[in-house]
Amino acid sequence: MDEPRLRVRVLMRGAVQGVGFRPFVYRLASDLGLDGWVKNSGIGLVAEVEGRRPALEEFLVRVERERPKRAYLASMEPVFLDAAGYSGFSIEKSDDKTEGTCVMPDIATCPECRREICDPSDRRYGYPFNNCTLCGPRYSVIETMPYDRPGTTMKKFEMCDDCRKEYEDPGNRRFHAQPIACPVCGPSIRLLDRTGTCVATKHEAMEKAVLHIKDGKILAVKGLGGFHLMVDATDDHAVRRLREYKKRDMKPFALMYPDITAVKQDCNVSALEERLLMSPEAPIVLLEKRPKAGVSAHIAPGNPYLGIMLPYTPLHIILTVALGVPIVATSGNISEEPICATEEEALRDLGGIADAFLTHDRPIARRIDDSIVRVVSGQEQVLRRARGYAPLPVGIENNDRKIIALGAHLKNTIAITGGREVFISQHIGDLSNEKAIMSFSACVKDMRELYGVEPEVVARDMHKAYVSSMYDIGRDHVPVEVQHHHAHILSCMADNSIEGPVTGVAWDGTGYGPDGTIWGGEFLRVDGASFERSGHFRLFPLPGGEKAIVEPRRAAIGAFYAVSGAAAFGDERLRGLLGFAEAEYSNILIMLERKINSPLTSSAGRVFDAVSALTGICHRSAFEGHAAMSLEFAMRGDMRPPCYGIDINRSGEVYHVGLSFLKEVLDDVLNGKPASYIAKRFHDTMVEIIVSMAGKCGNEKVVLSGGCFQNRYLTERTVNRLREEGFKPYWHQRVPPNDGGISLGQLLAASRADIGRTDK
Repeated sequence: MDEPRLRVRVLMRGAVQGVGFRPFVYRLASDLGLDGWVKNSGIGLVAEVEGRRPALEEFLVRVERERPKRAYLASMEPVFLDAAGYSGFSIEKSDDKTEGTCVMPDIATCPECRREICDPSDRRYGYPFNNCTLCGPRYSVIETMPYDRPGTTMKKFEMCDDCRKEYEDPGNRRFHAQPIACPVCGPSIRLLDRTGTCVATKHEAMEKAVLHIKDGKILAVKGLGGFHLMVDATDDHAVRRLREYKKRDMKPFALMYPDITAVKQDCNVSALEERLLMSPEAPIVLLEKRPKAGVSAHIAPGNPYLGIMLPYTPLHIILTVALGVPIVATSGNISEEPICATEEEALRDLGGIADAFLTHDRPIARRIDDSIVRVVSGQEQVLRRARGYAPLPVGIENNDRKIIALGAHLKNTIAITGGREVFISQHIGDLSNEKAIMSFSACVKDMRELYGVEPEVVARDMHKAYVSSMYDIGRDHVPVEVQHHHAHILSCMADNSIEGPVTGVAWDGTGYGPDGTIWGGEFLRVDGASFERSGHFRLFPLPGGEKAIVEPRRAAIGAFYAVSGAAAFGDERLRGLLGFAEAEYSNILIMLERKINSPLTSSAGRVFDAVSALTGICHRSAFEGHAAMSLEFAMRGDMRPPCYGIDINRSGEVYHVGLSFLKEVLDDVLNGKPASYIAKRFHDTMVEIIVSMAGKCGNEKVVLSGGCFQNRYLTERTVNRLREEGFKPYWHQRVPPNDGGISLGQLLAASRADIGRTDK
């Protein structure tokens, strides 16, 4: 007697749309002789397959084992049912959106699509928008879920007969590739002058764009998630001109190289760094520059690293292949504003910078910057989470609330969840201008609509003056205020899937403290929803408040005032070292003595600033983190000087880390010790402070978070020393250590909070 036919209905949740999962299921079911259907739904991917039990069981095993490379299965829920009498297998029309599902990030051009655009005999030769099921735009073109062409910005481009055949052919790699296009039916490029007048289209536009760059001109190029400003990176004059026009004196420019071979000529590249460069995420990777790198010295002044990416779209591939040299590919924006995403924005905002505009007619659904990644202690560490990474989820445990977290003021991101997967937005940036605030507001709306989550809980920073803290989501909700550094530690814990208790080391520039001071050099005990402040750097004043952030020498004066009082001002050598005029120096003393605009801080970031200023490395910052970065880069060689003295006292349950070692720093400066020696000695001292405090706090797990841990030497040396002393260190990987990770930590705190619960 034949075994009866059965039907399996299987729901797959996770990153299952936009990765070729439906074509994969179609081919697998057909190979196994199964009947039924598969479709996208608002909650993931749903399939019903019908046949004999052995084949159905093999189907379930192989779906999980052989799923598409870019897919992520958060869960797979099969239910065996009676046969429905299906005949054949089909891909059905997607359901309407019902609730949040996983959206895939944009994926770099695959090798096969690259081969086609470089092959003169191929119908897509030289076509800037080639893609297939395995690559191409996703997050930047999706308007609504489920992921189908009518819900993307490609809906305006009707497929030609040839593309339609590929799209409907199960054996073709473009089977159900939603952004499918070709020169006949897809988007096209054009070159505009500064007035917005079209001067060339298609191949001619690309040829003229290449000539513009070769001639030393600045080209604005509309890419995947917005505009880049591009110049020849080997042309000193062009790079200086771009710096002048963009008003960007020192901050490094990102580079795009034509291929990995060219990258290796200019940089040291490890196996892991090469994998990152060649990965589908295709981020900017921070690489150690070779002494005779063939790019302009003005690309990254005073910086031993270059931020390099490979071309990740067909348009970029065509440009870089034609040029054959590395090019600057910096964000197309005015300083600190969001990246331009439309022709109108670019012509308005970049018209005084760019000589020409290479643009196209595929709309950008949401603006997305390039991601930035580096390798730290043998692991990838994302410093800016955007294209290629956002909005892939981070899993959390035991959450039953719909929550949105609005992030910090700097490096803002937004996080949202309706269950156990947290979706983190792309990097939005600093909420310091009207355009950035508008971008933030649009992103809040976009995240709610895209994932179908109407939040019942809103998590915010405790700093009530932050734009993100004041934002009104427009409905009744439970507000949860989360302390900034608590959020830092929770984000790193979620990134590493660990639970407390942990000793959290949260070091950054600034964060509102519940005691009314500015925190930033914190040692926290974190367990569950609660935290305790175990220790911190001794409080010191910042004369001028925010002015001390852009003028690190003020942090030095404030720190010395905390250590020595007014007596520190009697030393004219200190005034001379810091470059103060006598009158300004006296005025600062008055501010400190009268406590005028001199807020107290425990910030480790400001301690780094103070030492950078004392050594003469950086008195005034040209960009955020400039002073601390310059201090890190000042270290040379393998010297291991003795640490400065460590002074840790206890008051009640809280440890206070003293700043008396700054006097030793000053002695080294006055005794003519080189900046490289002082920088290494200081960094090692900061590491030993962490190790000493870890011992006093007594937890095996030590979590490192905050902007200071973007410092590669600090992080790697700390990790090694903690391991030597028997601790288990954790640091960031897929979520940034800077404020780009704050929203995740806020959301985790809110998920664990009792506030607003009716079952407590």
